[in-house]
Amino acid sequence: MTESRPPEDPPEGENVPPTPAGAAQVAPKSVASRTSDSAPSWERATLESLAQALLAEQRSARRWRNAIRIAWLVFLSAVVWIGMHEGRAPSDISTPHTAVVSIHGEISSESEASAEVVVASMRAAFEDQGAKAVVLLINSPGGSPVQAGIINDEVRRLKALHNKPVYAVVEETCASAAYYIAVAADRIYVDKASIVGSIGVLMDGFGFTGLMDKLGVERRLLTAGDNKGFLDPFSPQTDKQRLFAQTMLNQIHQQFITVVKEGRGTRLKETPEMFSGLFWTGQQAIALGLADQLGNIDFVAREVVQAEEIVDYTRKDNVAERLVKRFGASIGEGAVKAVRSLPAFH
Repeated sequence: MTESRPPEDPPEGENVPPTPAGAAQVAPKSVASRTSDSAPSWERATLESLAQALLAEQRSARRWRNAIRIAWLVFLSAVVWIGMHEGRAPSDISTPHTAVVSIHGEISSESEASAEVVVASMRAAFEDQGAKAVVLLINSPGGSPVQAGIINDEVRRLKALHNKPVYAVVEETCASAAYYIAVAADRIYVDKASIVGSIGVLMDGFGFTGLMDKLGVERRLLTAGDNKGFLDPFSPQTDKQRLFAQTMLNQIHQQFITVVKEGRGTRLKETPEMFSGLFWTGQQAIALGLADQLGNIDFVAREVVQAEEIVDYTRKDNVAERLVKRFGASIGEGAVKAVRSLPAFH
């Protein structure tokens, strides 16, 4: 049985509002309980910490992205600047110097030793007022007689137009079409072990007709014109076609011989083998009159031109041009593949 206790009287001086009859009395909350309800729970604190960390990480990632973009922009700007300046012929140099144009590698329309590239380089060299002479620095096994003929003609034209001497300096090799170019120079300098000459013309290929007969393979070639399949390696070659090709080669060979004789003049000590396609060492070439003297580029600049400063005018593809060519080659390759899917007409 619960003992009923009367309510305690309030302290003196404290006014307590009367409690309505029948209302339940609610005890006031303690200070600790109020503090616990107003403070954030641990879950909320954890979420806030995670949110702040995520925001910080996003800001850091954004800064890195911006930094990388700026770095790429600087890099591309540098590449463009270098590309615009690389490969250009040097601007007019007032001090006396020896101008050099390099002819390296195969001479063809698609190479760095093409007539387009070499002629542009020579024009820049001849037009420079400070260039006392132009040196063709040659290291080439030869190539296209057409490209060599264009360069030869331009050397002689520029030499007469600007009244400047032209010297050819041979490094390792100056054969065939490369020698075709060299004879346009006033003098040819070689190393004693250089390879010089090969004054001849060739046309090569393969024939597989006998092998195809043994394998039982039939070649089905349709042409409009009796000689359209003239150089087809899977078709037999007639005596008439062989004679036609030989006549053409003989004519080009005679053009080559004429250019050599005009360029070398009385210095040539002609022998039966001279125009047979043979080649000689630099020392032998001097004895035959195919070259003039032993000497390298430094010797020619110092002793012959008497301008020791050497300036290279060789035009090279800059970065932008290489990218354009590669892009164009990719497009061209796609076009070729598309064309090859169609019936072939040549």
